[in-house]
Amino acid sequence: MGQNLRTIDWNVTTMSKSLSSELHYLSTYYDRFSLDFRIYLALQIAQYIYYPILALVGVPVNLLTIGILSRGKCGLSKCVTRYLVAMSAADLLVIILDLIFRHIPIANYEQFQFLRSIPMCNIHAVLLYTVTDCSVWFTVSFTFDRFVAICCQNLKRKYCSEKTSAVVVGTVSVLSCLKNIFWYFMFTGWYLLVNTPWFCEVTMDVMFSRVWGIIEFLHNILTPAVPFVLILLLNALTVRHILVSSRGRRRLRAHSSGESHRDPEMESRRKSIILLLVISGNFILLWALLLVYSIWFRMYYLGYQSVILPDFLQELSFMLQLLSCSTNTAIYAVTQTQFREQVKNVLKYPFNTIVKLIQ
Repeated sequence: MGQNLRTIDWNVTTMSKSLSSELHYLSTYYDRFSLDFRIYLALQIAQYIYYPILALVGVPVNLLTIGILSRGKCGLSKCVTRYLVAMSAADLLVIILDLIFRHIPIANYEQFQFLRSIPMCNIHAVLLYTVTDCSVWFTVSFTFDRFVAICCQNLKRKYCSEKTSAVVVGTVSVLSCLKNIFWYFMFTGWYLLVNTPWFCEVTMDVMFSRVWGIIEFLHNILTPAVPFVLILLLNALTVRHILVSSRGRRRLRAHSSGESHRDPEMESRRKSIILLLVISGNFILLWALLLVYSIWFRMYYLGYQSVILPDFLQELSFMLQLLSCSTNTAIYAVTQTQFREQVKNVLKYPFNTIVKLIQ
């Protein structure tokens, strides 16, 4: 692979990578380790259980969500349904490409050594970062659609349509693919099997290159730093509009009827904003740490080493980011009554079928 290739050693004690060995190290030498390293080992041990469970839950949950939303019986508009289906599909691909094909092999390093002989890591990286960008920017697109629907009544009819949502989803997908082609040339085809933001081997020229550093830095700014800002701004404007219009409608209804009655329009808006805020807040909370760590990681290799982050932050950041791909279904179930009913019907269907066959 060339003399200028190397495996990144993240200053962690070298040891056999297995559940039993890490349990042994943590229990035997607990008092000798720093608090940071104890947390690091504990998180690595947790990953042996956490990642497979997340995969076993995330894949069927996202498939279930796609199936239920695609039927269009959840009381959501067609454009909202399209965005939510696109988000679930992107999350499913992230689980497959990132969790199953990247993090589970890294956590079970010894069992997946054969991957080192398969020169496809740079192709894997392009696909992985493309679907990750899609997942992030579909969330932004959904947030903007709800902003237009609630705050821009003149534009709502033209923009908030099934056709527009299809164009937006398609455009985001194409742009995400084009944006991430650079990973093919930055990485080599060989897997590192090390849990850092770079999971493929890179040459020394790339590792310390300011040009590649700037490109990667811009990548992290576009995903997910810019989405963070856009989501926070759009949500703030949307909430402000709802609060102002709510006060106006309450005063108007009080003057016209002499008392306050239940307002269906405001109830609908309230449910929409709850769904929007929970999805957006979930995304920001679970992605924030990975954003900080990824930027710091690149800056470290460019020589900006005045700040040293604990090793366990990289483990925790990946665990939280991957969790975000499996939480939207729970959010829909909590905030959408009709979605809950559809889930119940799907879960009851096999049992109802068996009962009918017996009868």
